[in-house]
Amino acid sequence: MRWSAAGLTACGIAVSLGIAGCTVSSSTSTTSSWPTHTPASSTSSTSSGAGGGSGSRTLAQVAAGSVDLVSEQSLSGTEAAGTGIVLTSDGEVLTNNHVISGATSLTAVDIGNGHSYSASVIGYDRSHDLALVQLHGASGLQTLDLASGTRVSVGEAVTALGNAGGRGGQPSRASGSVTALDQQITASDESTGSSEQLSGLIQVDAPIQAGDSGGPLVNAQGQVIGIDTAASVGYQFQNAPAQGFAIPADQARATANAIAAGQSSSTVHIGATAWLGIAVSSSNQNLAGAGATVVQVVPNSPADQLGLVPGDVITSLDGSSVADANALTALLGRYHPGNTVTLGWTDGNGQAQSSRLALGNGPAG
Repeated sequence: MRWSAAGLTACGIAVSLGIAGCTVSSSTSTTSSWPTHTPASSTSSTSSGAGGGSGSRTLAQVAAGSVDLVSEQSLSGTEAAGTGIVLTSDGEVLTNNHVISGATSLTAVDIGNGHSYSASVIGYDRSHDLALVQLHGASGLQTLDLASGTRVSVGEAVTALGNAGGRGGQPSRASGSVTALDQQITASDESTGSSEQLSGLIQVDAPIQAGDSGGPLVNAQGQVIGIDTAASVGYQFQNAPAQGFAIPADQARATANAIAAGQSSSTVHIGATAWLGIAVSSSNQNLAGAGATVVQVVPNSPADQLGLVPGDVITSLDGSSVADANALTALLGRYHPGNTVTLGWTDGNGQAQSSRLALGNGPAG
C-alpha cells in the first residue's frame, strides 16, 4: 500500500519491522561476475588525470565526502538506510528520493569527521529519484564535486561506494564497468505495484546493494560520474538479475541546483510534503482511471477528520481526476501542508462525495 503522499516504502534497506520492497524492471539484461564488497578505506591507489573540477581522488578521499543516512519511518515502524553525497561544507547532502521517502526523521553520520547529525529534507524530485537534505549544525565538512560534463563510455571502469546492507561505518566499494548508457527502468513497490519511470541512467555490472542508494559512482580518477540508484541486492528484478544503475552527474547536478535555489517545477517539490493521512492502492489494475482506493486511514489525520474510511475511492483532487495511486501522489506534490483543497471520492455505497480539507504535514518524499 502507498501512504499518500509520503510513500512509506524505501528502496534503501528497511529494518525493524521488515524490508520495504522495491522491484526494478528494465528493457535490457546483463550477466556478469560480481566481485565482493570491500571497505573503501582499504584502497588508497591513485590514478592520473583530472576533470569535472574534482581532480584525481583516492577512494578513501571520495568516501570522506559521503554520509550514511538513516530514515526513520514511524508510521510504518521501519527504518531505511542509504547513502548521501556532501555537496557543501555546511551540510547540503544529495541522495536518492527513495532513501528519504516516508521519513518522519532523518539522521546522518558524516564519514569525513565521524559526527552524527539530525537532518531535514530541503526538496526532492521523484521523477529523477533525487533529494537534497540539510544536516543541522554541520560545518567544515569535506565535499564532493559532481563531475558533470565528464564523458562516460561503455567499458569504462567504475566503483560504487555506499552503505551496503545498511551496516554503517566506512563505505563499502563495488567495482565493475559501464555496460550501457541512457537506460530506462521502472522502479516499483512490491506491495502495490505503484511505480516511477527513471530514464537516462548509466548501467553498470558493479554489485550495487540496498543501502548503497544515494552513494557516489566514480571513475578511475575518483570523479563522481553518477549517483547509485535502483540497487539490485535484496530486491526482485524482471529481466535484469544482475544490473546496477546510476543517475548521471549532469542530471544530479541540475536537480540539486534547482532544489538548492528553491525552484519548484512539475517534478521538483520544495519543502515539506502535503499529506492526507491515508494508505491507498490503485482501485482496479485493469481499468484505467478507476481512482485510488483507501485501504487505511491514520487516526487524527486530515482524512480521518473528514470521515474517510477504508473502501472509499479517491477520484479527484481540486478538480483534477485521480486515475490511480500514483496519480494521487503526483497531484499532492503540487501542494504544501496547510493548503486547502477539494477532495472528491466515492463512498462504500457508490455515492459521489466532495469536501474541502486542509492538508497536513506528512512524511518526506
